[in-house]
Amino acid sequence: MIGLPSGTRVWIVAGHTDMRKGFDGLAAVAQTALVANPFCGHVFVFRGRRGDILKVLWFDGQGLMLLAKRLERGRFIWPQATSGSVSLTPAQLSMLLEGIDWRMPVRMHQPELAA
Repeated sequence: MIGLPSGTRVWIVAGHTDMRKGFDGLAAVAQTALVANPFCGHVFVFRGRRGDILKVLWFDGQGLMLLAKRLERGRFIWPQATSGSVSLTPAQLSMLLEGIDWRMPVRMHQPELAA
């Protein structure tokens, strides 16, 4: 994943979005649905109706970047809300993009006492 500058917020746009939208259409959704400036440097994540496609919109200071990912199996974990937004940490975004349940990740190994 591309490293985000410190202080960058990640916003999931709740509900589903028409995945035919491109740069301008998704920027308009971020601006109207979230009342957020799509050129502020924050990351906006959109999911399609079936749940197997994500698009990520990010303004890096020079221009908009649009990333897309489609899972071959399974669906991306998404909030139950149909409108509004959910804030994620960059680590949660990485888990989301890997198809991991970012809401309650399970650690595989618990450290034991050293002595």
